[in-house]
Amino acid sequence: MRSLHEAVGTGEAYSPAEELFNRRRRTFGLIASPVVLLGLLALPLPLVAPAHRLAAVMAMMVVLWVTEALPLAVTALIGPVLATLLHVAPARTVFAPFADPIIFLFIGSFMLAEAMFTHGLDRRIAFSALSSRAVAGSPTRILLVFGAVATGISMWISNTATTAMMFPIGLSIVAHLTHGRESDPASRNFATAMMLMAAFGASVGGMGTPIGTPPNLIGKGMLERIAHVQISFFQWMLFGVPLATLLFLFLVVYFRWSLLRGVKVDPGRASRIREELDKLGPISAGQRNTLIAFGVTVALWLFPGVLAISGLSDTAFAQAFELSVPESIAAMIGALLLFLLPISWRARRFTLTWEQAVRIDWGIILLFGGGLSMGALAFSTGLAESLGYGITKWLPVHSALSLTILFTAVAIVMSEAASNTASANMIVPVAIAVAQAAGIDPTEPALGATLGASMGFMMPISTPPNAIVYSSGYVPITAMMRHGIALDLAGFVLIVVVVTGLGWII
Repeated sequence: MRSLHEAVGTGEAYSPAEELFNRRRRTFGLIASPVVLLGLLALPLPLVAPAHRLAAVMAMMVVLWVTEALPLAVTALIGPVLATLLHVAPARTVFAPFADPIIFLFIGSFMLAEAMFTHGLDRRIAFSALSSRAVAGSPTRILLVFGAVATGISMWISNTATTAMMFPIGLSIVAHLTHGRESDPASRNFATAMMLMAAFGASVGGMGTPIGTPPNLIGKGMLERIAHVQISFFQWMLFGVPLATLLFLFLVVYFRWSLLRGVKVDPGRASRIREELDKLGPISAGQRNTLIAFGVTVALWLFPGVLAISGLSDTAFAQAFELSVPESIAAMIGALLLFLLPISWRARRFTLTWEQAVRIDWGIILLFGGGLSMGALAFSTGLAESLGYGITKWLPVHSALSLTILFTAVAIVMSEAASNTASANMIVPVAIAVAQAAGIDPTEPALGATLGASMGFMMPISTPPNAIVYSSGYVPITAMMRHGIALDLAGFVLIVVVVTGLGWII
């Protein structure tokens, strides 16, 4: 059985022109990054020595992240190593964020996602939703349900993993419903809409929960560690789910208007989707156990919010529960259950083996740890404060709304050129620093930057989900750019409206 990463890797592909661009971009990064580091170290910047050295290191990291000259996780490790070598801070301080509790929230949620993929639970959920007779006769309803599944699943596992799972399902649906009519413009439009929905729906859904996409945990972690702003799992969902829902509904309406007009679906061909569900057979022990572990984890994540709604958040029990079962521990409980719930007790086979568990994306975890480390150092050395005051002087207005608009826009633009995770690592600490320098609560600007970093829909190189669906051949680059910019603009407006409108719940 393929691992999640093998499935993701089989989908990503670039055209020769894009490969050439990527190679030149990486070459430029390898040359420019040490020049930037040494040049800034030599310049007489108006900073104390540790902040000056850290500024040079962080500028070098930005060049490497934007150009992707090195693997993102490697760049995240280079920063702390250089910070220690240049005496910005001792190694114990520099590497402490790599053991932050939120790292274990990452690890636990990644293991749950790996179990879902390994046992095919994600495919069962998708085909169960798409096999309804009410769905089969309408291309709009097929797209609606297909997108809803992608959006819903991506709230709990990574956007890339969700797209990797939905991609072959979407191709199967397109093949069944357009067989013999591939050259028909309406059929091509339907295929384009399905592929883009797989990628865009997954990216949109990731905004719904803290674990839906790495930028969410980066923003949440930096707000907690740097600004001392606590956002619970339940609080995040109170604004994240409405935002994801609004963006998903926009996608459905937009694709219905732009791509699905005149598309017809033969109900007889649509019945083949139900055959895919039948092939999966009855629910397996592994799928059942994964559902149990996942259900327990989600219940533990949401229970403090239920107590708050019930007016019991100030009781001794609620406070003891929050102290004993923080979100990281809840995630690890779910992950550990996977090693304890048996598939076959007689054979001593359990839901997840260690060999399967270690397939999780350790690179993202290292990238997150490196981002947390550099963000914390930026504030402890005074670099962030200096940067914040410097940027504030150039801003015409200093309000929570204006800063939220600014950093949401910057993050969206940055995410088109760099990975979402790297964009969040670069933009969120700056948003916090500028807000604090302006005497403003940094929560809304930082959330705008965090959510804006999850956009990036215009190019195949913007996100792995985009690259995966681009490899299908059904999404011309011009179509991705045209539809991507529409979603970027809608996302910008909705992020600002939702963050500023619902920010009071935090």
